[in-house]
Amino acid sequence: MAKPESELTWRDLEIGSIVTEPGNASQYRTGDWRSQRPSHDFAKCIKCGLCYIFCPEGCLSQTAEGYFEADLFYCKGCGICAQECPTGAIAMQQEEE
Repeated sequence: MAKPESELTWRDLEIGSIVTEPGNASQYRTGDWRSQRPSHDFAKCIKCGLCYIFCPEGCLSQTAEGYFEADLFYCKGCGICAQECPTGAIAMQQEEE
């Protein structure tokens, strides 16, 4: 007899199973485990969009002025945006509690 879905554990999953509904990443506040956050200096920004292109989480969006800002609800603080910024307009700073 098969177990009800509510009683299944990870051991009951078949290889390749989808645990949650596809496309539900927006429901999770992934930025909560961040230890650093990006800090933007818009005076240095040339609006090239490299930070946007290289962000693995896709949490950067363009403002009406053409600058790119991280959505801290989802940003995990990996620092790739700061590393790829050619003008140093993004710096990583310690997350404050």
